[in-house]
Amino acid sequence: MTIRVLLADDQALLRATFRILIDSCADMEVVGEASDGAEAVALTRKLRPDIVLMDIRMPGTDGLTATSELCADPELSATRVLILTTFETEDYVAQALRAGASGFLGKDVTADTLLDGVRTVASGEALLSPVATRSLITRFLMAPAPGTHLAPPERLAELTVREREVMALAAEGRSNTEIADDLTLSPLTVRTHIHRAMTKLHARDRAQLVVIAYQTGLVRATPPA
Repeated sequence: MTIRVLLADDQALLRATFRILIDSCADMEVVGEASDGAEAVALTRKLRPDIVLMDIRMPGTDGLTATSELCADPELSATRVLILTTFETEDYVAQALRAGASGFLGKDVTADTLLDGVRTVASGEALLSPVATRSLITRFLMAPAPGTHLAPPERLAELTVREREVMALAAEGRSNTEIADDLTLSPLTVRTHIHRAMTKLHARDRAQLVVIAYQTGLVRATPPA
């Protein structure tokens, strides 16, 4: 299946470069381009792409505001946002995760890393390394944004013991392969448990599942070193 990508960046040259790169792959295509956040939201609602490759700093409506609007719309639950920005600060990463983004990359990444990132997010995985997951998720959950509410532990009641176990390890930043090794399971079985937990908890992707794990107290946030 072809991954349909919408580009959102105020720099026309970068959009053209990304289009050439993405369209060169047999498994993905660019279906539209937006020069600001408002246009990105409008085109996403019209074109229903699988992935929105979103810049943060754009004139008018910025990328984080647009991401929040897209991720809050239940009709766009199949669309995932991958943030691609020059400004890789922890604050921006935290805001992107709160907004509902499924991944975060710097614009200095290689072409192969970008393309693999699009595929990773399209598959429902969160595009954060284990180290980034432990550090960034912990930091922003220890200092939640105003108006942020913790999820009640009862929300986990529908999960099986194994699903909770896998979810907890994912929240600690373990990859599917690492979880499989720890629990003597196959990576495919781990992936199945992750997706079942996402479905039961109505999580858009792995990143949101990790957030729920911390919010419900399934795992505890500890100050990063």
